[in-house]
Amino acid sequence: MSEQYPAPQQVERERSARDIATLVYLIQAISLFTAVPFFVGVLINYVKRGDVRGTLAESHFRWQIRTFWYSLLWFVVGWATVWILVGFVVWGISWVWMVYRVIRGWLALSDNRPAYA
Repeated sequence: MSEQYPAPQQVERERSARDIATLVYLIQAISLFTAVPFFVGVLINYVKRGDVRGTLAESHFRWQIRTFWYSLLWFVVGWATVWILVGFVVWGISWVWMVYRVIRGWLALSDNRPAYA
């Protein structure tokens, strides 16, 4: 019995997809301190989404895109309620949640696991 090895093109495609997902996690980590890169990261996700279909990085792209949209939602909720001081709590919880998402996703990617277990 001979073992089946993935084609070199598939190996390169997987590596490229992982590299892009890693870059977006890095951008998201930087975004914890300044919001502008967050938009760049999600743009990369949407532009490269088709290229990562069928790879391990596909679930990470979904994870990253959802992290962006839910973070944006909680930012808006926080902004709308900041005048009653609840917004600061919403922003704080959202920031901690985003830290969790970036770390958990990045660790799963580095362990060659999908973002969703």
